[in-house]
Formats: sequence, structure tokens, C-alpha cells
Amino acid sequence: MKTLINREQLKIGKFIAELRELKGLTQEEFAKALKTSQSAVARMEKGQQNLTTETLAKVSAALNQEIITLADKSVNFKIEGGHKLSGTIATNTSKNAAVALLCASLLNKGKTTLKNVPKIEEVFRIMEVLSSIGAGVKWSGNDVEVVPPQALDLGNIDAEAAAKTRSVLMLLGPLVHLSKNFKLPLAGGCKLGARTVRPHLFALEKLGISIKTEHGSYQVVAARLKPAEIILYESGDTVTENAIMAASKIPGKTVIKFASSNYMVQDLCYFLQVLGVKIEGIGTTTLTVHGKADLCQPVTYYLSEDPIESMMFLSLAATTNSSITIQRCPLDFLELELLKLEKMGFKFKILKRYKSRNGFTNLADIKTFPGKLMALEEKIYARPFPGLNIDNLPFFVPIATQASGTTLVHDWVYENRAIYYMELNKLRTNIILADPHRVYIEGPTELRGAEIICPPALRPAAIILIAMLAAKGTSILRNVYSINRGYEDLANRLKKLGAKIEILHGF
Repeated sequence: MKTLINREQLKIGKFIAELRELKGLTQEEFAKALKTSQSAVARMEKGQQNLTTETLAKVSAALNQEIITLADKSVNFKIEGGHKLSGTIATNTSKNAAVALLCASLLNKGKTTLKNVPKIEEVFRIMEVLSSIGAGVKWSGNDVEVVPPQALDLGNIDAEAAAKTRSVLMLLGPLVHLSKNFKLPLAGGCKLGARTVRPHLFALEKLGISIKTEHGSYQVVAARLKPAEIILYESGDTVTENAIMAASKIPGKTVIKFASSNYMVQDLCYFLQVLGVKIEGIGTTTLTVHGKADLCQPVTYYLSEDPIESMMFLSLAATTNSSITIQRCPLDFLELELLKLEKMGFKFKILKRYKSRNGFTNLADIKTFPGKLMALEEKIYARPFPGLNIDNLPFFVPIATQASGTTLVHDWVYENRAIYYMELNKLRTNIILADPHRVYIEGPTELRGAEIICPPALRPAAIILIAMLAAKGTSILRNVYSINRGYEDLANRLKKLGAKIEILHGF
């Protein structure tokens, strides 16, 4: 096989080293993944090792990211479904809290250490954006350390990374305290219809921030910041977080009404309180933020666990009719979901209750049991917390395929998400699309394996994976980047429950 020329080896070696460090791997850990020696890795990263395309394929697989582009760069799952699962799986920390706190770390002039950060694509993208504008961002084991930029360089912002995540929107609130006039690339992320950013603009303009969309970016001017009373145009998570972050360093009292009280918003509030910002009303829809102009202290904060990941495991247990134990479930954000499941005939037991390491989040270990599911007579729909979580709603779809009767799922928030549910019909489900927001699901149906391309949305992609694990025969789930955005090493974690999943790289 023809090797790369030395100049290219130097460039690629440096890139591999930077990517390895970003993923939080030591040279020794990386060498084990490649089944080679640490000295070989050192030579590779110095550009002293011949790099064949076969070697680069192994490197890409170990880092779960392409090093060079070949004919097919997707990562796929091959699944042998129809098997009962067993064992124990722990809920990881929250993706949505992680990206919010990474953005909020820019508010602190001191060093921020976030504990137990999930190593997922969404986190990598935000870290790349922060690094590109001058922040010191690095992994320390499973933790992320952030030192704010000494000299902000927004002209060098990583637009490609920003375009892959909607979370970049949450940089608006912190950046107005670092620059009075700047541009931010338009947000990307899941493709779920017309997700307007106007609520962000309406909220932030009350604080003296002007935002206009032009030529693929947001043009932001924050000449005179002021505290205010803000009535949110919609009770969204990210708009609430943006308003909180912007208000946190504006001296005086800012009141935010119709705020989201969801889990990631509460995590942000608790983090800012540790940093020295007084916030009243945490967990309610009215927040009072007492801004503090100077936030400068070393802060260490443990992220809370992810209720959406817990719900995914609950959905997996119900759909495959399996008995598993799910540890570290954030119970306050799953109570209504568990009640709905109980009324559907899903059997479970709460084994024990305890606090998360951050001292705020209430956790529980839940054991599931096989049982017979029945469709609910009432429609299943989401509401802002404390209602059924909008991100948990899709996980009722695969469950409903195994429940006797007809289930109506009303996904009223996103225009396109219910349409993605129709992909499950390729696995021989019986789902009827009533309109872009509602589906009728007839069950139970015996699922059969199929080949499906992952939709460009995290939760719809995850429910296809769940259904494939319940479907008899072999399935191929192609281009699983959407899943990797939100779930860390999911295939290997599910293997420990007995799931038969093989990771296929397009080389």
C-alpha cells in the first residue's frame, strides 16, 4: 500500500495528537485501542511513522472520527435483534447540561472544572468552538477544564463545528460580556423543522442586546447592558439558559417569566450559584437573577445525570420485554413518564434513592421486569417540565408498537419529528401518520430486521435503534452520527446488556 509523503505525515500526526487529547485519551490508552505500542503512537504523532490507508482506518475507528476522507466515511451499526437483555447499565451525565455549562464557563474569569463530562460529538463540537476563540479547553480524564480566553478571537471561530450544533446559540449570553460587537455562525444541530431563534432575540433585546441575522451569521451588538423583566416568547430550554447567562453578569435584578424549569436549566442555575450568582425560583417558571459583574474563582462542578438517557433505557427494556437495572436515574424528571408506563402495564421497581455527586439531583436505581403492555386510551403528549419531557416523548413510540391497542402520540413541538417515526414501518410496525404532528400506533406487532439510514435528529435515531434491538433478524443502521451526538459509546454499553451490535466503518 502506498504510504503518505513525510510532509503529510507531519500534518496528520499533529492532527491525530490533537484529536486524541480532545477525546481525553492518553498515548497508552490510544495504543491499546490500536493494538500497538505507545512508542509507535509517539512516532505516529511526530510524523515519524509511515501511514497507510489501513493504519488511518484503524486510527479513525479508535477515535470515532475520520482522519482522511475515503469512499464512505459513515459509521454504521449491524444489529442482531429479537433477544432479551439483562444486566445493569448506568445513566451518564447530561448532554444538554454539559453543553450549557461549557458555554457558561466563559462567564468565569477563573478556571472551571466540569466533572464527568460525556464524551460525545455535541460536547466535542462546543469544545472545538471554545478552543478556536482562544479559550483553554482540555480533558483531564473524564473531566473538562476551561480557562477563558485572555484575548478573544471571534474572527477565528470554528464555523464548521458551530454549524453542527444548535448549542452554539448559547454562546450569545456569555459572549456579550466579552465583546460588545461580534458575529456568531448560525446554529445547526438536529433537523426538526422551523426551530425559530426569535425567542432568543426577543429575550436578549430586553437586556440591551441587538441581534440581527445576516449572511450566514448572527450580528450581535451589546453596547449598554441593563437588568430587566423578561417575558419569554416561548418556554424553551436554550432561550431560558441564554437569558440567565446574559443576566448573570449584569448588576441588578433581572426577572425571567415563563422560564423553562427543565433539568439542564436547573443544572445551569446551580452551577452559577456555586460561581457566586444569586438565583431565586430554581425549579419554577419565574427566575430572579441578581447579576454580579465580576465572576472570578476556581470552580469545580459535577454534572447531573441525563433523564433522557434513563428514559431511553426504560424504552429499551419495555420494547424488548427485558429485565434490566438502570442506575443513577434523575427521578424528579421521570416521574410522569414512569406513571404513564405503569398504566401501560410496564413493571418496574425503584431499588434505592440517593443524591447525585453535585448534591442537588435526586437519583434512583430502577429495575424493570417483563410484562404485557396495553395502549393508553388517552393521547401521549409532552409539556414543559414538570410535564412529560419533549425529548422523552419519542421513546413511547417503540413501546407502543408492543402494546395491545392503538396509541396516539402527539408531538406538537416539532414539525418534522413525527414524520421520522414513520421510518419504523420499515421494521414492520403499524404506524399511521395523521398529520405532521400526530401518529397512530397499532400494536403489538412482530418487528423484523431492515436497513435504515439514521435520520438527522437524535431522538428519532435512538428509537430506531431500540426497535432494531427488538426486531427479529439482522438490521443495519447507517450513518449513526446523530446517535453519537448525544450518547457516549452507546453500542459497547448496550453490548454489556447482551445486545448484539457490531460497529461497521465505511472503509
